[in-house]
Amino acid sequence: MRAIRPLNNLSKRFYAAAKPNEALTEAYAGHKSPAVSLPAPQNVQVSKLPNGLVIASLENYAPLSSVGVFVKAGSRYETAENQGAAHVLRLAANMTTKGVSAFKLCRGIEALGASLSATLSRETMVYTAECFRDDLDNILEYLVNVTTAQEFRPWEVNDLTARVNVDKARAGQSRQIGIIEKLHEAAYKNALSNSLLCPDFMVGKVSPQQLHSFVEDHFTTSRMAVVGLGVNHSDLKELGERFLSVRGGSGAPLAKASYRGGEVRVQNKSDMVHAMVVSEGAVAGSAEANSYVVLQRILGAGPHVKRGAGIGSKLSQGVAKATKHLFEVSAFNAFYSDSGLFGVYSVSQANTTGDVIRAAIAEVGAVAHGAVTADDVARAKTQAKADYLMSIESSSGLMAEMGAQALSVGTYQAPEIILQAIEAVTQDDVVKAARKFVDGKKTMAASGHLINTPFVDEL
Repeated sequence: MRAIRPLNNLSKRFYAAAKPNEALTEAYAGHKSPAVSLPAPQNVQVSKLPNGLVIASLENYAPLSSVGVFVKAGSRYETAENQGAAHVLRLAANMTTKGVSAFKLCRGIEALGASLSATLSRETMVYTAECFRDDLDNILEYLVNVTTAQEFRPWEVNDLTARVNVDKARAGQSRQIGIIEKLHEAAYKNALSNSLLCPDFMVGKVSPQQLHSFVEDHFTTSRMAVVGLGVNHSDLKELGERFLSVRGGSGAPLAKASYRGGEVRVQNKSDMVHAMVVSEGAVAGSAEANSYVVLQRILGAGPHVKRGAGIGSKLSQGVAKATKHLFEVSAFNAFYSDSGLFGVYSVSQANTTGDVIRAAIAEVGAVAHGAVTADDVARAKTQAKADYLMSIESSSGLMAEMGAQALSVGTYQAPEIILQAIEAVTQDDVVKAARKFVDGKKTMAASGHLINTPFVDEL
């Protein structure tokens, strides 16, 4: 039988090539195409309700629908008394609510073939539901319960302790995550210094009362946005008016992040040292932020080739001249609603860390003194625009972009506007951004065998 299958495949290919002169693009005479009119593509629609809730949707006529509830309730909103509340709240997304038990929530979502997830950043908490279009009404019932009718039963909250420890253990295995957390701890006095993970002294000690208080303070209509893909805008608007308007008002005041600069050093026996050196960068959504995006691509935002080392970037080339040992180096860039961080991230052997860090900073300094060409800027802008377009190709990426804009400015800017803003960045803008890093107060975080790692005041 194995010998017969290849012969069958060959016969099909020979049959297809039997009449090479016959046009294969002509329609079969006996076939009549059904008169199906495809719906016209729609643009993103945004509405703001009188209570401050923002509704954004895109009807893409996909068989799958996605709805996300974005809340300004990230870890930056924690206080000294309730640190870790945001982490525990994210894990509590599948617990019993006032309208549905944890068992029904789990089995009901499974029966629909749907998914319900919660993600956390320093700025936002996001609840996302995905399902078949026909099951949208059912999944929205669960989504409303999870976001507006939390109950936080004490025994269920206690059971979350094990999951908190699992999250912390997984994060501990990633030295990159650990060094980024330490960097924020050193860079800010408050707000953005809060970790995404529950601190050790609060594990098992975040109470149901603290969770209720956190939700009441931050899950208010003026701090929320509802984003939908593959849904009708009027239906999503009705959902917001009927179910998500139970908590009005502005909620707790925003604690403005205060950048201070500083240093955190984690000494261990690892031969590979992870180090980050940054200065305060740009605020998200500003024109200056686009300059940092382009500067990051000029210096090197990581390899663009699978398993590559990004050797074509300025940082890699500059560091390669200073040391012949193994290293990885790239530019780091993070934006927030009231601050930002920009700098260099390196991974190198312990005995060469000092040379690698100094060489990387020197490359940024060279750009600050004008060592950048028009071709460098043009290439970096092309990379930045391509990265942005690829980031919104997926449903999750597009939803994240729509939600971020809806929360920050209450509107949505089409990709064409974002691309124009990136294209408007000039060579002088890039030089100014690099000079701001060079002249700014530095923050440093390092982890490993730090025998040859300079202190921040030595750079």
